[in-house]
Amino acid sequence: MPSKPEICLLQTCSHFHKRLPSIAGPIVLSLALAGCVVGPDYRKPTLTMPSHWGTKTSTQSAKAPELSRWWKQLKDPTLDALIEEAVAGNLDVASAKAKIREARASYREQKGALLPSVEGTASATRTRTAASDASSEATTYSQYQTGFDASWELDLFGGNKRAAEAAKYGVDAAEEELRDTMLTLVGDVASYYVQAREYQALRDLARRTAVSQRKTAALTQAEFKAGSATGVDAAKAEALASSTEADIPTYEISYATAVHRLGVLLGKPPATLEERLKAGGPIPRPKTEVSTGIPADILSSRPDVRLAERQLAQYTAKIGQAEANRYPSISLTGDIASSATSIADLGKKSTIGWSFGPSLTVPIFQGGQLKAAVDVAKAQRDQYYVAYQAAVLSAMEDVENAVVSLTQERLKHGKLSASATSYRRATDLSRTLNQAGVTDFLDVLDAERSLYSAEESLIESQASIATDYVALNKALGGGWDGEVDSSEPAVVDTNTGPHLAAAK
Repeated sequence: MPSKPEICLLQTCSHFHKRLPSIAGPIVLSLALAGCVVGPDYRKPTLTMPSHWGTKTSTQSAKAPELSRWWKQLKDPTLDALIEEAVAGNLDVASAKAKIREARASYREQKGALLPSVEGTASATRTRTAASDASSEATTYSQYQTGFDASWELDLFGGNKRAAEAAKYGVDAAEEELRDTMLTLVGDVASYYVQAREYQALRDLARRTAVSQRKTAALTQAEFKAGSATGVDAAKAEALASSTEADIPTYEISYATAVHRLGVLLGKPPATLEERLKAGGPIPRPKTEVSTGIPADILSSRPDVRLAERQLAQYTAKIGQAEANRYPSISLTGDIASSATSIADLGKKSTIGWSFGPSLTVPIFQGGQLKAAVDVAKAQRDQYYVAYQAAVLSAMEDVENAVVSLTQERLKHGKLSASATSYRRATDLSRTLNQAGVTDFLDVLDAERSLYSAEESLIESQASIATDYVALNKALGGGWDGEVDSSEPAVVDTNTGPHLAAAK
C-alpha cells in the first residue's frame, strides 16, 4: 500500500506524462494546490491535571483567579506607577519585542518561499571586431539585451508549508516569551518595592529603638555616677544601644540595593529612584482572600507554559520540513529575452527567445543524511514535549509553594503580632518595677532587647506576606495584560539607501 506522499508523487508523474506537451497555468496551479504534506500534524497534548490543588487552605478558592492587574489590590499608587514605567522602559522587554519582530520577519520570509520568484535582467555590450586582412575594416557594434527569469518550486510534499508553519508557531512563541518576560518583570518590581519598604521600616525601627536605648544608657550612666546603678548596668545599656545602632548601616545597604535594582528594572540608572522613595511609605498589605482556581487554569494563564506548548508545535512542524527533503522535488523554470543592436529596437525589431519547462530532482543516495535529519527533528520535538510537561509541573509546584507560604506566613504574623504586644507590655512593666526597686536593671535591658527583636520579626513577616502574595499571583500567571506595541524598533537607521561610504 503506497503512502500518502508516494500517491501524491505517482499522481503528479502520471499527470506530467499525459499532459507534458501542454503544460500551462491550470496544470501548475493544480500541482501547487495538491496539498500533499509529510510529517506529523500537530495536536496539542492532552495532559491529565488534578481537579484541585493539593494543599487545602482557607486562602484557596475554586473560582478563577483575578489576575488582571493584581497589584492594584495592594492600593499603593507608587507601586502602580513603577510597574507602568518598568513595562515601558525595561530592557529585557525591549529585547523580547525585538525577538517578536525577528520571528514575524522569518515567517514572512518562509511564506515567500511558497510563491514564484521573478528576476529582471538587462545588459549592454560594445564589441569591436578586428579586421581580418588589410582590405577590410574593423567592425564596431552594440548589443542590448533585456528579459525576465522566473522559477517556482512546486511544494509537492509540503516542505515549504511545514517551514512556514514552524515559523508561524515561532511568532506565537516569541509573543508568549514577551508575556513571560513582563510577568517576571511585574513580579520583580513588586518584590523589590516590598523589600525597599521593608528595609526602610527596619531602619526606622532601629533608629527609634537606638534613640530610646541611648537615652536609657545616658540615664544609667548618670545613675552609676550617683551610685544608684552598677558599672555592669551602665556598660550593658551602652552595649545594647551600640548594637542597635550597628543595624542601621546594614539596613541602609539592603535598602539601597533594592532601590538600585528597581531603577535598573525601569531601564534607568540605578540611583534614579533614591530621591523619589526616600520619604518612605508603608509595606504593602495584600487582601486576605486569593483565588487560585483549579490546576488546569495554568495551562492558559501561565505564559511560560504557553511558550513551551508553542515551541513544541514549532518543532513538530520541523519534522515535516526535514521529511520533505527525502522526496523528489519539481521546479518550473522559464525565461524570456529580447536582444537588439539599439535600445529603441528592443521589443520591436529585436530577436525574442523564451524557454519553459519543469525539472525533477530525486534524492537517490545521501549517505543516510536525510533520514538522520528527520531523526534529529523528532528527537528535538521529544525534548520540547518533555519541556512542556516540565513547565506544567513547575507551574503547579510554584502555586502549591506560594499557597503554603502565604497561608503559613499569615498565621506566623498573627503570633508575632501577639508576641510584640506582650513584649511591649513587659518592657513597660519592667521599667516601672525597676524604678520602684523591685527588679534588676538587667531585666529592663532584656525586655528592651526582646521587644526590638519581636518588632523586627513583625516587620519582616509583614513584608513576607506581601512577597508571598506577589509570588502567588506570579505563579498563577498574573502579569501585564495591557496593550504592548512591539512594532517600534529599538534602533532607527538613517541613510540606508545607496550612498558613498563615509571615510574612516
